[in-house]
Amino acid sequence: MMEYSNKYWKMIIPIVKKGLVRRFGKEETASLLQKADAIYRDMLNRADDIGKDNPMSSNMYECLIFFAIWEAADGKISIDDLREITHEVMGFPLMKAVGIFMNANKSGLARLEKKMHQNAEWLEVHPQYKGVSWDFNFDKTKHSEGFYYHFTRCPLNDFARREGYLEVLPVMCEIDLISASLMHAKLIRRQTLASGGEMCDYWFVGDKSPSAK
Repeated sequence: MMEYSNKYWKMIIPIVKKGLVRRFGKEETASLLQKADAIYRDMLNRADDIGKDNPMSSNMYECLIFFAIWEAADGKISIDDLREITHEVMGFPLMKAVGIFMNANKSGLARLEKKMHQNAEWLEVHPQYKGVSWDFNFDKTKHSEGFYYHFTRCPLNDFARREGYLEVLPVMCEIDLISASLMHAKLIRRQTLASGGEMCDYWFVGDKSPSAK
């Protein structure tokens, strides 16, 4: 069970709400979000506890919000609609500001690498979560440029497969691509666990690199 937090709900829902109102009107949107809130809390109760202080936990909290909205819509939101909603959230001006502070064509990749290693180190200090959290596998020799790592375990993938949200999960994986573009990077990916791959691979290069073409 994941400990409940409304932090991410308060951050994401105001942005999502605008798009839902355009689609369904204020009254239906209010009803949908009330239902989604209850579903979200229930999902957290059913999710594996990866540690509230896990630096990767935001991925779980945020993606379960989209799962809950999908579930609450009861078929009224298509996969493409959900994709559009996630793009609206990622296109929020505050999100776009990421590129000001982290530019992969400058020092951004080094900062990202440091952050990911810190995330992995947290797991080493909290081994009780190793069996359910993301497993970091770094390999500096795989590519001559950029930054590479992969996961063979993802709690979102585990939850989606167990709870029947595998259809929606690839939309969540696409957020990685958008996040990369916000920091002027290109995420080159060959496979994901969501698509039936053996891993989720992450090779980041600056978007001005020849490898990004």
